[in-house]
Order: sequence, then structure tokens, then C-alpha cells
Amino acid sequence: MTTLSRELPLVPAQSALLFIDVQNFGADRRGGEFAGLSEAELETRFGYYFERLETVALPNMQRLQAAFRQAGIEVMYTVIESLTLDGRDRSLDYKITGFHVPRGSWDAKVLDAIAPAGDEIVLPKTSSSVFISTNIDYVLRNLGVRQLAIAGLVTDQCIESAVRDACDLGYLVTLVTDACATYSQERHDGTLRAIKGYCRQRTTDQLLAELDGAADAHDV
Repeated sequence: MTTLSRELPLVPAQSALLFIDVQNFGADRRGGEFAGLSEAELETRFGYYFERLETVALPNMQRLQAAFRQAGIEVMYTVIESLTLDGRDRSLDYKITGFHVPRGSWDAKVLDAIAPAGDEIVLPKTSSSVFISTNIDYVLRNLGVRQLAIAGLVTDQCIESAVRDACDLGYLVTLVTDACATYSQERHDGTLRAIKGYCRQRTTDQLLAELDGAADAHDV
């Protein structure tokens, strides 16, 4: 009898790396999410966030991106982006929040530091969970993906929503804990505790070592 477990290493042929909302809108200090804030206000309200993003999360995202590409594993991206210029198709939640990222805008572009290459897939979304406002489930199944490694922004909002929905849809999820960021360490740690029962949690170093091991096994 097969024992079911979410603590399974990635199988490259059925895996994908998903970056969530690492875009100019909310990952660049000039992004629309921070419009109207002075430098002092930006530092007071988002100093921790940008420090975490720029010194920890983003460098780890770059390492993951390079390693997954090298292993021939699908690398995908979501961005907050409306299908319209005026945002009339946005979710009610985004309208209430005031999130407006027009179609084709600079705010909607993936951050240059991890810019998509070739024909890597970028999915525009207008809800917290990419599984609600895009056809990602359909796309992943067409690609033969059963295991998702997830990184990006922000840990206790869009990341957590994606992890929970992916799990419920039958994917095995690995959350890369040091390749995510949110607005405080307390919020980050709280989410890791809350979704521990939904996903594997690995650091970038641990996941890259796992990929190296999979490559070595394939070469034997």
C-alpha cells in the first residue's frame, strides 16, 4: 500500500517554479502601490519589506530561477494586471483596496531582476489567488505539472492564497520560505505556521540541493 505524503522531493519532469507578483507595481520603490508616499513615509511603512525583498528574497529568487532553468523545469510568473485599461474587470476586493494595474503598463511588468526569458508563461491576475482569476490550473495540467515550488510576494496574502488553492486542487506544493517577503517578520512567520499543513516548506539552499540530487540521480 502506497503511503501518501506531501513531503516528497520534486520530480523535475512534473514540476514548475511559480513566482507570484514580483512586479514593478509592488516590488519597485517607484511602483504604483507606493504612489504618493514620500521617501520618509516609504521607509517608515515599508522599510522592513524592501530590506527583506532586496537582500534576502530577491537574490534567492534569482538563484531558484537560474537553477530551475538549468534543470529544464518550467518557470512561470503571475502579475497583478487588469485585462482592461480602466480596470473595470478587477475583482471587487481589488477595487475596494484600490489596486489598479492597467493592461500593458510598466507596473504590470515582472521585475527586471527576474525577468521572464523566451516563452516563459506570465499570467495576469486580478485576485489574491492566481487560481481564482486565471486559467493556471488548466495550463499546469496541460504541462503535466503535479508539483509546484512557490516564491514571491506577499507571503501572507497572495502566496498563502495560492498555496491553499493549489493544495485543494491536488498539487503538491513546496513553499520556498526565504524567497518570499511580506510587511513584517511576524506576518511572514505567522503564515508559515498557518499553512504548514498544506505544503512542504524548504529554504532555497535545501531546494537547490534537492534539485542537484535529482540531477545526479538522473545521470547515474
